[in-house]
Amino acid sequence: MQDSSHEKTSPSDAAAAQDGTPPAQAIAAEGRAAPPAEAQDAVATTAHAAGAGGLSSMQHVVELADGLSTIADRLHERILREIRSYDGGSVPVQVQDAMRRLLDDEMVLRQRANTLYADAAAFVIQGLDQPQSRLVGLTSAAAEKIRRIGVIGEVTGLVGGLLSLAGAVATGQPTPIALAIEKIHLHSTTLDALTPPTAAV
Repeated sequence: MQDSSHEKTSPSDAAAAQDGTPPAQAIAAEGRAAPPAEAQDAVATTAHAAGAGGLSSMQHVVELADGLSTIADRLHERILREIRSYDGGSVPVQVQDAMRRLLDDEMVLRQRANTLYADAAAFVIQGLDQPQSRLVGLTSAAAEKIRRIGVIGEVTGLVGGLLSLAGAVATGQPTPIALAIEKIHLHSTTLDALTPPTAAV
């Protein structure tokens, strides 16, 4: 979780500033760098030999970047909804603190997604004993949980797990990625128990 003690901007001001930016996918597209053809061929050949392991091709890496971008979008929408829920009234200090931290996390998620987009070939992982479908499923479910959560502070653990995953991919090692996936699964399961079926949509 990011330390937001240095951040003095109010959550509403920070959210409003970010709300005017282009969609995450458009931002990411501007930063994408096409790797050399030789690198693409080498990665494609290795990925084919490795089978369907998660993050074993550039397309898999881009899919993860898409998931992180979508999660950042849902997080931003949820923060704005929380601000509007007070209808101009005073926002409790603990809620302000949670929103500041989540705004910081949103920014980091976007930065890491853009890095994955820009150099997908560099983040291809071999030997990850997790199917790509599980990664896609976890990120999709996380985005939906963030959208539906009733108490905004309850998503901090889940967002922390997603940040751990994004950071673990940069190591190029399967073990920290697998640990981050399990952390996301744990927090996701906990949120399933906390969130009633009739949570806000």
